Amino acid sequence: LSEGFWHHEYWLPPGATWEDMKESVDTHYPQPQDLLLCIPGALFLIVVRCIFERAIALPLGRKLGVSDKLRPKVQPNATLEGFYVLLGRTPKEGDLISLAKQSDLPVKKVETWFRHRRAQDRPRLTKKFCEASWRFVFYFTSFFSGLALLYDKPWFWDHTMCWLKFPQQPLPPAFGWYYLLELSFYCSLVATLPFDVKRKDFKEQIIHHVATITLIFVSYCANLIRFGMIVMLVHDASDYILELAKMLHYMKWNWVCDAVFIVFAVVFVISRLVIFPLTTYYYFVTKFQLFLVTYLINIFLMILQLLHIFWSCLIIKMLFGVILHGMRRKDARSDTEESDRSETEELTKNRE
Repeated sequence: LSEGFWHHEYWLPPGATWEDMKESVDTHYPQPQDLLLCIPGALFLIVVRCIFERAIALPLGRKLGVSDKLRPKVQPNATLEGFYVLLGRTPKEGDLISLAKQSDLPVKKVETWFRHRRAQDRPRLTKKFCEASWRFVFYFTSFFSGLALLYDKPWFWDHTMCWLKFPQQPLPPAFGWYYLLELSFYCSLVATLPFDVKRKDFKEQIIHHVATITLIFVSYCANLIRFGMIVMLVHDASDYILELAKMLHYMKWNWVCDAVFIVFAVVFVISRLVIFPLTTYYYFVTKFQLFLVTYLINIFLMILQLLHIFWSCLIIKMLFGVILHGMRRKDARSDTEESDRSETEELTKNRE
């Protein structure tokens, strides 16, 4: 099975074999086993994130005015709690009447109990700020590190050079570590999804993370490092701006938040709907000799592009609200839970 899976006809262009990518003392090529380091890498990033959020982000947020509002505590009630956990967080009118009879409580009090119980489960503002801070630090570091690695490479400016002498393109150590860092980060995001703030596009987030992890893995094994680096850089270009806007929103710096969000929207649309499909992806499809694994890459790249269009619609809708109508910033990806009036608004977020 292993020999069949790694057959060179699947992973390399016609005429090329794994023998063409033999390593020497001075020349290193991607090795699939290198990616196993993403497991300890993801665990390491999770530990670093926990330390960062508690030791840096949380105190910083409090100093900047981010605080949690007091929420009423509900009285313990086994009947109502059982319904809440097993059957639903928002009972219908008939359920409320039935629960009121079982609990010997007025219907109004049962309704209030569920409202307060939902409030207890909503993520705190400080938790949102800490998550946004961590993602801001990573995306900022990732983008500018990638830019520093690529800005002097001729194939970064002329994508047709990405395929020169492919697949015999040695792997610089810095590129290998960059790839490993990105893969470890997205694996850590998947591991922490159940504990992070859930948003309306939770399913889209999962699809995005799975597609991203698959693309990183496949492109590394097939030595499509140059193309993969460009794709990752294009996708990281707007993410840190969004996280900064969300932090400003939680700090209630509304005017600054609006300005940063507008910058994010422009960068997102240009990078995801113009640069990525019309240059990076175009050259991959038209200038590169396709083989079996590239068809898999094409499928996942198209999935990402569909997600870009989906998120762009939300962002543009939000942008019109901010610029033309002066509407308060309501997050099209707001939490699935109900929100307090002071917490109903958040900025639109993209993954991927």
